[in-house]
Amino acid sequence: MEFEPLTQLGNEVIEFDMIGLADDAMDIDHPLNVVVDVHDDEDHLLHNSTSTTTTIPPPDANLEPFEGMEFESEEAAKAFYNSYARRVGFSTRVSMSRRSRRDGAIIQRSFVCAKEGFRVDKDKDKDKDKPGHVDGRVKRPRAETRVGCKAMLVVKIQDSHSARWVVSNFVRDHNHELVPPDKVHCLRSHRHVSGSAKSLIDTLQGAGIGPSGIMSALIKEYGGISNVGFTERDCRNYMRSSRQRTLGGDTQLLLDYLRNRQAVAEKNPSLFYAVQGDDEDQCMSNIFWADPKARTNYTYFGDTVTFDTTYRSNRYRLPFAPFTGVNHHGQPVLFGCALLINESEASFVWLFKTWLEAMSGRPPVSITTDHDRVIRLAVTQVLPETRHRFCKWHIFKECQEKLSHVLSEHLNFEAELHKCVNMTESIEEFESCWFSLIDRYDLREHEWLQTIYVDRRQWVPVYLRDTFFAEMSITQRSDSINSYFDGYVNASTTLQLFVKQYEKALESRYEKEVKADYDTINAAPVLKTPSPMEKQAAELYTRKLFMKFQEELVETMTFLATKVDEETHTDSF
Repeated sequence: MEFEPLTQLGNEVIEFDMIGLADDAMDIDHPLNVVVDVHDDEDHLLHNSTSTTTTIPPPDANLEPFEGMEFESEEAAKAFYNSYARRVGFSTRVSMSRRSRRDGAIIQRSFVCAKEGFRVDKDKDKDKDKPGHVDGRVKRPRAETRVGCKAMLVVKIQDSHSARWVVSNFVRDHNHELVPPDKVHCLRSHRHVSGSAKSLIDTLQGAGIGPSGIMSALIKEYGGISNVGFTERDCRNYMRSSRQRTLGGDTQLLLDYLRNRQAVAEKNPSLFYAVQGDDEDQCMSNIFWADPKARTNYTYFGDTVTFDTTYRSNRYRLPFAPFTGVNHHGQPVLFGCALLINESEASFVWLFKTWLEAMSGRPPVSITTDHDRVIRLAVTQVLPETRHRFCKWHIFKECQEKLSHVLSEHLNFEAELHKCVNMTESIEEFESCWFSLIDRYDLREHEWLQTIYVDRRQWVPVYLRDTFFAEMSITQRSDSINSYFDGYVNASTTLQLFVKQYEKALESRYEKEVKADYDTINAAPVLKTPSPMEKQAAELYTRKLFMKFQEELVETMTFLATKVDEETHTDSF
């Protein structure tokens, strides 16, 4: 008898890439499922198995597949091969299937190594006009993961009566390196968020804990990252999808609020808001808005901006992300807000472009954000001329998590790290201090420390002195992201309550600014020195900033200065 040839689609699956941006999937069945038909007399095939010995492996058997091995079902065969792949160190997917023309039942399956075949960009010409393509080329092409590996397991139904599946072909050897046990949980077919893990994530998310903290708890609970069974990216994806499911139509409350405010044209002629996607769709991605006061603030104080995604303003842990700055009293001022359901690179690019449009297209001199790779990519694309700084306070907070074992063993390490970062006066001094510190504690190979050292020009003060960041002090809390809404929103705030709290926060901040203006105008500061410079500063500066200036001026009086020798250019004190 003749069979129709098997066909294979080897170019439709995105293989897991540990550092790529395309992989947002988790707990997903193998997506490639190619089915071909066979003639009605497939019973001949079913009764002519090449096996002579058949064995049904126990579920927990630590076995290698072999021809003739039997399974109760196709799914059992798939689960066994995937379990074997986990032990060996590779990822699997479904490659080909044969289906009976008589009743449509699948009678043969092929499970292959995920590196089987080669990727072919057969649609690149017709896709060249799509977003993400430039001159027919993908702007950021995915890493190549297919290498033509031949490893596979083929199973077919033994006969139409028993419904058992038998291994008809097994290819053991791979043409690539296999993944070691401590990294096998990163392979796509082995990443699965179990029901118990989902319950724990939901509980911790509701308590206001972020993805990094939740992963730390899971690692401790399961006794290691390899036992967790999925990555932090998967955890973030589950949290995001959970937010989307839970939110339902609640985001409509915020949209209604913005529409109502915009409708009052006399009071809000310049209210700006935008929705990524259709604002009539319950599944819109992100919302941004800036009221007239925020846009006016930016024209005066927009040289330096902070963008904060650390807020978790409601019970869904939906990131509330304000853009803020510092006014002439050293107080935080608002430059716009966003609610982010999706925290992908595309979302942040959309947000920064939208925010820039609302601010009349004028980019800031500097911007401070969380220490986040995706945010950095978006800032680089949208604000290429803006000096980007990572929040030092946020990095030190990360330190407590990433170096918890070091901090528990070496009580002085954290203080020494702070001193190295904050007290060094030159780049050379910092570099020397840094390597001395990590060598003393044998941390040269620590991955997180290597990462923040590579990023040192974006967070260590000695590298940032050439740019304006409106800092009041390197030691106080304002050195972190400005806490504009602290005290008004928290992890238990619902979206309905958020709208009210947002209004209260704006009113409170505005009242504080009015009071500071009043104090500056109606109360002359007491001068502490005979210096004409102090008198001039008292007339020009606001009360709060003059007090800072005066404090530093008084401190200089403790130094004795003599005239510099104009010929030798030497100083004496």
